Amino acid sequence: MGNFLGIDTSNYTTSLAVYNTQDNSVVQRKLLLPVKEGEVGLRQSDAVFHHTRQLPDLFESLFSENIKLDAVAASERPTQAEGSYMPCFLSGLGVARILSAVLGVPLMRFTHQQGHVAAAAYGADCMELLDKEFIAFHVSGGTTDALIVRPDSENVISCERVAGSLDLKAGQLIDRVGVMLGLKFPAGPELELLALKAKEKYNPKPVLKDGWCCLSGVENQCRDLYNKGVPDCEVALFCLMSVLSAVDGMTKYLKNRFPNRPIIYAGGVMSNTIIRNAIEEKYGGYFAPPAYSSDNAVGIAVLAALQTGRKG
Repeated sequence: MGNFLGIDTSNYTTSLAVYNTQDNSVVQRKLLLPVKEGEVGLRQSDAVFHHTRQLPDLFESLFSENIKLDAVAASERPTQAEGSYMPCFLSGLGVARILSAVLGVPLMRFTHQQGHVAAAAYGADCMELLDKEFIAFHVSGGTTDALIVRPDSENVISCERVAGSLDLKAGQLIDRVGVMLGLKFPAGPELELLALKAKEKYNPKPVLKDGWCCLSGVENQCRDLYNKGVPDCEVALFCLMSVLSAVDGMTKYLKNRFPNRPIIYAGGVMSNTIIRNAIEEKYGGYFAPPAYSSDNAVGIAVLAALQTGRKG
């Protein structure tokens, strides 16, 4: 029983969360990193700068009332893949190391991707999946991965990439098309609202083979439609239907390759109702609410609690 702090400093969001194991509750604070109008992301140096500015405000808000911490954890890199690294995660890890040293509590390190999977499991009320093998989709601005997730004695869970995008990520595609249409970054929520106004029906087929897709061609198709004067809402829907087609194809492939495994969908793109509703209707699966789908630190806090429990 105790309180476990998670810190995640991605290239999109500064996030803190405290997970209380006594009542299975979470309190979280997060802020998007500011991106200038018309741009589609941040340089790493800018992300680190904004995390440095935003972390104190979030800590002051989260700890306005005294909370005794039993452990601190942070995302230290994007994924478990060899060579995975982004400087922005050092912002949160550095603060976690300081807190661990000052408070005399354990420090735990996980990946951003592990955090997404655990947050989705918490948000979808299926934490029991973390004790068995299952399929997880992590579809976001920086990642379009399908994973086999297995229990791991050292890291709670291990995530092996078995399918995904070979070039542009789904969230990147959505953001680039959205900014092209004059929407603000990140463009996902506004692009969805725009697409819901479309009247045409689309069944695009992005490049897909054995669970691996390519989405860069979809960006070119969307730009061609836009340049031809196709209404913005139709371009938006074509973009989202292309992502849906890719996720659908990967899901079908993985269900055949890894039968009888539960599937959980994580990442901000999977909170899109057009994509989620279609996949859920066809395949079922577990979906987290938007608060646990977009970048957050909840999963990191949950993993810290689970690792402490296993070591205890």
